[in-house]
Amino acid sequence: MAAAAAVVGGMVASGVIKVVIKQLGSAIVGKIKLHKKLTEDLEKLKMTLESVEAALSDAERRSITDRSALLWVNRLKAAMYDISDMLDDYESDASLFGAMRKKINMPDKMKKMQESLQKITEDRQNYCLPPETHTNEHQLPDIRENAGTIEEAEIIGRAKEKLEILARLSGSTTERTTFLPIWGFGGIGKTTLARSVYNDPEFKNHSRVWVYVSQIFDLKFFGKTIISQLSEPEPEQKSKPAPDLYSINICLQKLLTEKKNILIILDDLWEKHPSQLEQLKDMLKQGEGCKVTVVVTTRDEGIANEIGTVQPYNLPQLSDEMCWDKIRQKSKFETRDDKQRLEPIGRDIAKKCRGVALAAQSLGHMLKSRPHREWNSVKANHIWDLSTSTDASPGNEVLGSLQLSYNFMPPYLKLCFAYCAIFPKGHKMIKYDLIHQRIALVHALN
Repeated sequence: MAAAAAVVGGMVASGVIKVVIKQLGSAIVGKIKLHKKLTEDLEKLKMTLESVEAALSDAERRSITDRSALLWVNRLKAAMYDISDMLDDYESDASLFGAMRKKINMPDKMKKMQESLQKITEDRQNYCLPPETHTNEHQLPDIRENAGTIEEAEIIGRAKEKLEILARLSGSTTERTTFLPIWGFGGIGKTTLARSVYNDPEFKNHSRVWVYVSQIFDLKFFGKTIISQLSEPEPEQKSKPAPDLYSINICLQKLLTEKKNILIILDDLWEKHPSQLEQLKDMLKQGEGCKVTVVVTTRDEGIANEIGTVQPYNLPQLSDEMCWDKIRQKSKFETRDDKQRLEPIGRDIAKKCRGVALAAQSLGHMLKSRPHREWNSVKANHIWDLSTSTDASPGNEVLGSLQLSYNFMPPYLKLCFAYCAIFPKGHKMIKYDLIHQRIALVHALN
C-alpha cells in the first residue's frame, strides 16, 4: 500500500510543474516585477523548470517500475512545492515591514532553490532520464456514456455466466430468503454482471434495491439504504432523530412483510467476521410471506462461502477473444479505416489483459481515435513487465492498464485525479460539491 501511494504521489508531478510554472509567470509580471534582481532570478527558475518539464513525462511513465525514476520525480515535486510556498509567502505579506524583510530574505532562498533545482536537473543524467524527443498533448479519452446504467453490450462474453446466475436463483424458489454470492478478483466484472441481473426482465415486477457496501461495514447504513429504496419518499424533517438499529429492524420487518418479491444487490462486500455476516442475513430474513433474493459480490471466497445459502458463483476470467471484443467496442474499432493494420496489435494487447474485464475496458477507451504508433506503444509498453515481475495474479493487469490510461491524461486532469485520491475508499462523493471544491482549488492556484 505504501509503495502504491508513493507511485501515485510521483505521478502527479507533471500537473504540479505546470501550476508552478504558471505561478512563476504571474509573479514575474505581478508585485515582484518591482524588484529587477528578483525578476531575473524568477525568470531563470522558470526557464530551468521548463527544461526539466521536457523529461518529466518519460520519468513519470518509468517511475512505476523504476525506483530511481520515482526518487527523481519525488525530489523534483518537493522542490516545486518549496518554490510555490516561497512565492505564496512573499505575496501574502502586504505590510511594508514584511515586504522589506522578505525582499532581503528572498534572494537567499531563491539562490538555494536554483541550486537545488540545478542539482536535480543534473541528476537526471545519473538516473538515465533523457528528455523526450517527441512530446505532445494527448486528448482526454471519452468517459462512459452513462455510469449509472449497464447496457447489454457492456457484458461481452458473460451471457453464459448470467444464465447460470439466473438458473441458481430460480432453483431456490422454496427458500424465503436466498443469498447468492458472486466472487472473483477486482476488475473481473462482478459488479457489471450483478447490474445486468438487476436489470433483467425476470425481476421487472420485483421491488429492487442496490447497496454499495465497500470496506466499511455498517448495518445501520445498509438498513437505512434498503428502507429508503423500498419506501415512498418522505418530506425532510430537520429535527428527525437518527434511528437506532432496533428501529431500523422494526421498519424493515414491516416493509418486507408488505412486499411480495424483493431483489437486493449487495455490491463489494469485504466484512469477514461470521457474527457480522449473520446479523446482516438476519436483518433480511424478517418479512412474513415475502421472498427476498440477495445477490452479493465479493473478492473473497471465504466471505462467499460464509454468507451464501446457495452455492457461490466463482466468476471466471474472460477469454482473449472476449477481451479483444471489449477493446473493439470501447475503441469504436469498426469505424476506423486502418482496422486491418491495427487488428494484430489489438489482439496482442487483449492477451496482455489476461482475462480482466476492467483492463480491457480502460484500454479500449484509451485507444479510441489513437493513431497506429500509439497502439504499438501500448503493446510494447514496459508497464506490462510490472505484472509478470511483481505479481502473477491476473488482477494485477488492472494496475497496468489504468497506469497506461493515466499516462494519456493531460496534466490538469492528473491534478484532478490526485485531488480525488484524497477521499477514502467507499466515500460517497456529491457531484456538485466536488465541482465547487475543484473550482475553488483551481481559483486559489491561479
